[in-house]
Amino acid sequence: MSHLERMRTLVTRNTHSDGIFSTDIPALALVRYPQASEPLHMLYEPALCLVVQGAKQVVLGSDLYRYDPETYLIVSVDLPVVSQVTNASRERPFLAIRLDLDLAALRDLAVQLRLRPGRDQAHQPGLQLHQASLEVGDAVCRLLELLDHPESIPILAPMVKREILYRLLVGSGSARILQIAVAESRLSRINKAIAMLKNNFRHPLRVEVLADQAGINLSSFHLHFKQVTGMSPLQYQKALRLQEARRLMLGLSLDAATAGFNVGYESPSQFSREYERLFGAPPVRDLARLRGMPSHLLEG
Repeated sequence: MSHLERMRTLVTRNTHSDGIFSTDIPALALVRYPQASEPLHMLYEPALCLVVQGAKQVVLGSDLYRYDPETYLIVSVDLPVVSQVTNASRERPFLAIRLDLDLAALRDLAVQLRLRPGRDQAHQPGLQLHQASLEVGDAVCRLLELLDHPESIPILAPMVKREILYRLLVGSGSARILQIAVAESRLSRINKAIAMLKNNFRHPLRVEVLADQAGINLSSFHLHFKQVTGMSPLQYQKALRLQEARRLMLGLSLDAATAGFNVGYESPSQFSREYERLFGAPPVRDLARLRGMPSHLLEG
């Protein structure tokens, strides 16, 4: 049995219904969808994403990324994206694996291996597609197999996850992974600005503070930020605000004006205009549509 067939079997065995499932292994989640989905706005965090059956596409800014069992996706920074399952059916559901990246462990491993990045690749976006490799697939299989042996997870899972990071650092996509691991790389500097923006998105945006946090001069900061995230700092802030407002309205049943105020909007009309621009419908219509969708399709 190939490692891909093994992964399909293991994901199927450990997803008893449709949706996204956390597992007994920290940072490992399994995904199962029985049908193609609508485009969904969400925030991706640093992770290794593998499709083992079906296909998916992600839009970042104006760029489209399609991946399937032949490729895997690396998310290197927090990114507001539009995600869509494009190939799935009840007979052959979409199956995927997400392993959140431990950036501290990645940096520690890069130091131990004495790896140094070559030319800084900050011009590349925060999403990267790579050809699936036998070495990464085999290590992921062994991680999944630990779900059948929960008593072994505390001892063996950290070792296997470290091996996966090692395979990523020395594999075909190593140059980009190494940019994540090295603290002084431009990507890591942009990541610092993103962390500050993510923690303070409700407050007025001060780009000069973000640039200072990143250690990049203001004249270059806008360019580098957009190269990584596909959007300007202001667009990024708006995406965070509007996604959080949508979550508040959907999950806590807040009205649009209250949700908008909670995420930093002082003008309800401005909030509604920008909400419709991002999601394609004003809040009331958009929420009515979302509430009519199966819950597992809203989970990402």
